[in-house]
Amino acid sequence: MFDSLNALLSQAISAIEAAGDLNSLAEAELRFLGRKGELTGAMRGISSVPAEERPRVGQLLNEIRQKLEGEIAKKRAAMSAAEISARYEREAVDVTRPGRIPHEGGFHPLTIVVREILDIFGRLGFEVAEGREVELEYYNFEALNIPADHPARDMQDTFYIAPGTVLRTHTSPVQVRVMEAIRPPVRIVAPGKVYRCDSDVTHSPMFHQVEGLLIDKGITFADLKGVLGAFVREFYGPNIAMRLRPSFFPFTEPSAEVDIQCVLCSGKGCRVCKNTGWLEVLGSGQVDPAVFGYVGYDPEEVSGFAFGLGVERLAMLRYGLDDIRLFYENDIRFLSHFK
Repeated sequence: MFDSLNALLSQAISAIEAAGDLNSLAEAELRFLGRKGELTGAMRGISSVPAEERPRVGQLLNEIRQKLEGEIAKKRAAMSAAEISARYEREAVDVTRPGRIPHEGGFHPLTIVVREILDIFGRLGFEVAEGREVELEYYNFEALNIPADHPARDMQDTFYIAPGTVLRTHTSPVQVRVMEAIRPPVRIVAPGKVYRCDSDVTHSPMFHQVEGLLIDKGITFADLKGVLGAFVREFYGPNIAMRLRPSFFPFTEPSAEVDIQCVLCSGKGCRVCKNTGWLEVLGSGQVDPAVFGYVGYDPEEVSGFAFGLGVERLAMLRYGLDDIRLFYENDIRFLSHFK
């Protein structure tokens, strides 16, 4: 009996030492010390041992259980410590390694173009002025020499919020409000959203404009041509050709459309420029003296010019796009090109 118990102890010690992980150690513990384990079975069979040997056998069984429990606890502690150490090693952070570069977003292409436009005019001495998007008809039309019966109102495709109140169709009302507030000289550009009831591949019901105004003594059409020429060369490159064509706007007289050499075909003629070699980019002209009457300026004392350009159109030409809706679809594949 004693020999078999000592053999059982040796067998259990060997199984504990051979355990390579916590799972195999638990299996060894269950095999020898579990409810149906070998040592537990030996303890249940003590009743078959002769009465005079039972105390010694019982003592030996308790010693074996205590030893096995101690060996298992010691092995489990060592394994747990080794597992924690290995985990720390696996998950250790090398603080000397370069950090991960975070993903950086980018500006929207329209934001990029607006910033570039404002930067160019800023270097030409223009200040930025902003105004309200919900505007009174008076500032959107009447004060710009567009009375109620003027045919130009039909061209605006206006969104009416309430009688006498509109979503502004251009940023020109900003110019009127600035002229009401200050005396000449005035040198501003007015960027912002504008709204017209129009939607297709080249038009959007909401789009962006940058309009400019310069009022001072002795300002001529030559000054207008010089400023716009400087802008076009800075925005499209020093070798771009520019021309002015006579046009009509109610608030400027004389008025002119500004064309540039087609940036896609270099003036040779293509589908985009309708084989003319030219692309219209903005409207301009000398401020009509009638507009000065609305803001209290004396047309005998001061003169000036105004111009307006569509940001989306410039951006489409800059990036070679043929659908204005790309700017508003928020397709990350498209926007990722403008980081």
